[in-house]
Amino acid sequence: MTAAPSRSSRPSGRHVAENQSQQPHVGSLSSRHLPWRPLGQSSARVSELGFGGAGVGNLYAALDETEAREAIREAWNLGIRWFDTAPHYGLGLSERRLGAELAGRPRSELVVSSKVGRLLVPQSPRGRDTEGFDVPADHRRVRDYSRDGVLRSIDDTLSRSGLDRLDLVLVHDPDDHWPEASTQAVPTLARLREEGVVGAVGVGVNQSALAARFLRETDVDFAMIAGRYTLLEQGALDDALPAATETGRSIVAVGVFNSGLLATQEVPDDARYNYATAPPHVLRRAREIAAICKEHGTTLPAAAVAFPLRHPAVAAIAVGMRTSQEVRRNVELYSAGVPHELWDALIGAGLLRQ
Repeated sequence: MTAAPSRSSRPSGRHVAENQSQQPHVGSLSSRHLPWRPLGQSSARVSELGFGGAGVGNLYAALDETEAREAIREAWNLGIRWFDTAPHYGLGLSERRLGAELAGRPRSELVVSSKVGRLLVPQSPRGRDTEGFDVPADHRRVRDYSRDGVLRSIDDTLSRSGLDRLDLVLVHDPDDHWPEASTQAVPTLARLREEGVVGAVGVGVNQSALAARFLRETDVDFAMIAGRYTLLEQGALDDALPAATETGRSIVAVGVFNSGLLATQEVPDDARYNYATAPPHVLRRAREIAAICKEHGTTLPAAAVAFPLRHPAVAAIAVGMRTSQEVRRNVELYSAGVPHELWDALIGAGLLRQ
């Protein structure tokens, strides 16, 4: 791991929020925004449905610049006010596109989150990126959860996006980096939060047990968990959700479709689950859930969007969106409403935990 150059104790002056009054509050927003939820005991809030920015970073396939910008614009027009991104997403492409399209929007009505842990280091182009994004490999990712790495990452993100500040900052995928992430990255971000530079500090992980450890043992306000609290699997009930409840902190659920398996009412044979082809027993379970959803006048994807928000510790969900059509569909799913009887039926069928 390469250490970043030594820096001052905070990002450069143009990147520092002048005061915490710039953080969004419910009363300051127009009537068109989706409902806000607080994050733990911090001053920060997010819209209940967030825009996941991996797709506009060319996740899996290239996306035209115009289409990407239209998706972000449509999200704003339909009331989404929280936009989540990361340096990892398209080697900075997601951050650049979000920043360009959100420029000029009322800053007090906008919440942007990005992540630290992967520095982007320029290199001679070497074909295409090999970590899931259809972009030129003109940078390499260097894991760095140190104090200097965190500060450099934030400044780099602000330079790419053109934003004046980040409202939320998460420690990204620290699975194999607990010592450095817990003793350097989180304390550095907590100090920036105390100084008013960021509104809330989080951790973004795929495993709920690690999220629970960060919630219990570090000074994060929330944990973003991908795929571990969904209509299909509820492992987070054993660790992360109790940890959030007991510590007064929040969970943000992402990956609510489990990589696409729950994204359509008719589950195809080649559906993906956890970034791979779904095995037969998982396909069978998803189809059983879909059948009960249909019996109750709703759909599998609508239930998948609604499910995580039922738990009091879950503040919000974020869904990946690539096009304006996907944005409209996700907002429609979020707004659809699901009959309470559905949950009882799924529990009774042994397809959902209490």
